[in-house]
Amino acid sequence: MYRYDPLVAPDPQEWLAMDENERVVSVERYHRRQRIRMPNVRVHALFQTIAENQIAMGDEIPAAAKLRELMAEGLDRHEALHAITSVVGREYYLLMKGELKEDAKVWFEREMKALTKARWEEEYGVEGDHL
Repeated sequence: MYRYDPLVAPDPQEWLAMDENERVVSVERYHRRQRIRMPNVRVHALFQTIAENQIAMGDEIPAAAKLRELMAEGLDRHEALHAITSVVGREYYLLMKGELKEDAKVWFEREMKALTKARWEEEYGVEGDHL
């Protein structure tokens, strides 16, 4: 089983070559090993895996560039992932509730562009207990 560490970028090709469930389980195990408390570690791991997948895809999706930007603003890689995950989770929530009234790609790109360290900390606090 892959030993995930969100502070260290996984090799994109290796990450994307893994089975999706193995990716999710590796993220979940990391959070359990670190005893990071959250309302639902499985849901958190799913959304963080989606963010890692998008980052591994490179610059075809805005997540990789946003990760670099958030880290340049002073977030460590794991915190930056949580900030990106907050957008991923919000998009999923709005889609499931039928409340996303515009193209999901357009919405996602706008929200990623607007995401900053300050905005994330204001909306979720330093702990980022959002999922």
